[in-house]
Amino acid sequence: MSKIEEIQSEIKNTPGLGKRMAKYSAVGAVIAIPVPIVGPIFGALAGAAYAYSKRNKV
Repeated sequence: MSKIEEIQSEIKNTPGLGKRMAKYSAVGAVIAIPVPIVGPIFGALAGAAYAYSKRNKV
């Protein structure tokens, strides 16, 4: 199983993780709006990564 498949299955099997990742993704995108074009994209990725890294502390 590849790392991407492992992450996808963990998100599906962890209640609320997908919601938290979406919420932090939106917050990251909003915070990074001042950076033209790529700011919201990287902000969203950073927010989702942050939520994923905190998945065991739920």
